[in-house]
Amino acid sequence: MSEHGDSIVPFNPTELRSGEPACKADITVLRADPRTEKSNKQELKDIKKPYEGAKLLQDEHNKDAKLSPFQPRPPSLPKPVGLGMGGKNISFDEKVRGRRLRNSQESLTDPGETGSSTDSLKEDTSSNGQGLASGRPLDLPPMETPSFRIRTHSFSETDNEHSDPNKERLKPSRIILSPLQSTGTYPPLENSAASTSLRTTNRIDRDCLDYSAVGRRGRGSERLQRNLSDSRLLDTMVSDNTSVHSMKSTYSVLNPIRPRDVRNRSFLEGSVLGNGALLGAEELDRYFPERRLGIYVATWNMQGEKGLPCNLDDLLLPTDTDFAQDVYVIGVQEGCPDRREWEIRLQETLGPYYVMLYAAAHGVLYLTVFVRRDLIWFCSEVEHATVTTRIISQIKTKGAVGIGFTFFGTSFLFITSHFTSGDSKVYERILDYNKIIEALALPRNLPDTNPYRSTTSDVTTRFDEVFWFGDFNFRLNKARGEVEAILNQVMGADMSPLLQHDQLLKEMKEGSIFKGFQEASIYFPPTYKFDIGCDVYDTTTKQRTPSFTDRILYRNRQADDIKVVKYMSCLSIKTSDHRPVIGMFQVKLRPGRDNIPLGAGQFDRSLYLEGIRRRITRELKKREAAMKNQNNSTVCTIS
Repeated sequence: MSEHGDSIVPFNPTELRSGEPACKADITVLRADPRTEKSNKQELKDIKKPYEGAKLLQDEHNKDAKLSPFQPRPPSLPKPVGLGMGGKNISFDEKVRGRRLRNSQESLTDPGETGSSTDSLKEDTSSNGQGLASGRPLDLPPMETPSFRIRTHSFSETDNEHSDPNKERLKPSRIILSPLQSTGTYPPLENSAASTSLRTTNRIDRDCLDYSAVGRRGRGSERLQRNLSDSRLLDTMVSDNTSVHSMKSTYSVLNPIRPRDVRNRSFLEGSVLGNGALLGAEELDRYFPERRLGIYVATWNMQGEKGLPCNLDDLLLPTDTDFAQDVYVIGVQEGCPDRREWEIRLQETLGPYYVMLYAAAHGVLYLTVFVRRDLIWFCSEVEHATVTTRIISQIKTKGAVGIGFTFFGTSFLFITSHFTSGDSKVYERILDYNKIIEALALPRNLPDTNPYRSTTSDVTTRFDEVFWFGDFNFRLNKARGEVEAILNQVMGADMSPLLQHDQLLKEMKEGSIFKGFQEASIYFPPTYKFDIGCDVYDTTTKQRTPSFTDRILYRNRQADDIKVVKYMSCLSIKTSDHRPVIGMFQVKLRPGRDNIPLGAGQFDRSLYLEGIRRRITRELKKREAAMKNQNNSTVCTIS
């Protein structure tokens, strides 16, 4: 068996009569004249044998067979691979250079083609055929070789189809030859995917950066790619590292949709069952395999300052986090006069990945919700409500604003509030809380996901996941000197020595406020009250005690639905006497039904376009500034 899949069978004549050829091809091409027999034998001796090997054993019944004097002696050795294919004996380097990929028409006409990438390599024998004809020992017409129907057929099976029925011929015996041993070492091949002999049939994109490291990766990386990729696409690819990584350029974020799936689902109303619905389990698992939603909550008392920070990256995109979150909720107390400018700055900071789902305000209380742009289709209509806690309702500086919506089958409520200020006004702050949970009219049109656990007197019981944050104005019941002494001891560590004197934690333990709510452990210093522009606490004549006035609390219907990822303050923003507080959470999601009023992808389009325009303008200004610095710089040369 040769490396091309052809069976090499020695010439074994049996019981040949005088003047009868050994095979069909010999009838037309091997008629030797007795007068030239001597000259032909001399020419045969002068030809150099292309291969020197061991003598082949003949069958036992052919040992004493007599050959006709008019027939040439059959070769006792198998033909080399090059001659067996109808060409001259070529070296290994020439064979590698002569290989070419068969086109699709040649593959279709070959019934024995298996479709693998290794079988697609074929010897180019267009020039080798001419060399064989010129170097033939006998001056005879060209040999007529039978066409190969199937690679696994023997020569005898092919010849029987065209044999003369009047001629009797026996099948030659099929001897399996031992593999040929190379006489020398093969030339070295370069270990590179760009090598001609190692090139695969799949096209590799040159713009992918990780192809250079394909050769250094082991089977573990290939197994990982198989786990993360669609197995159906792997079936059509060559099973090697290069081909697996080349599929990165052909993958699409969009999964194919079958017509029967479109027939079975309705994106407006859908089915009452969770299976197959837009908000059902199948769609939820596609986007959230672990059924966890990342939520980013930020609260900040801006002190009504007109000037906003130059950069809000530290507020929304801290550098010590690996990934951005899916939902961003920002609550502001004593917000800047231009609310629209504030929302544009938020959109500019978050960039084109996020859209503003909803924004609500109550006086100088601002609440804004941003969602990843590919998740807005799973949100319901958004509802909001406001409550004022001032006796004179026209002054809207104290109170609360709430936003509620449903995401898949989980309902969310976000409340930002500003309670009554003053060190000793704890009772007034409790009254503010009670008024808000009773007067905040949510939800209105959205169905309650679990009405059996809801109460009419508390809005926080009517939602699955509740986040309440803002300036609660609860203080530390401790003198300022003692608080500063404790801060110097526990700076950067656990703040429990200070929190023992916190009014909010004390009231929560007694059950008089924020019933059912939790708060993550605090490891940041008090966020109130600083001198603007520096990290020094109040140096005015009032000498206010540093306190944890800005807080983020959460509540869930099911235990362990909300997990805290991070809870900290943003110390780099110093334009107010408060420091912003941010929290990152992982929230459990559940599948829902499509019978809720869907938002249908609504968002603030004009805000999105303005934020992106400003983002591009900012980048262009940075490039222009960098170009000016390069033009103004001078290079000194020493001759």
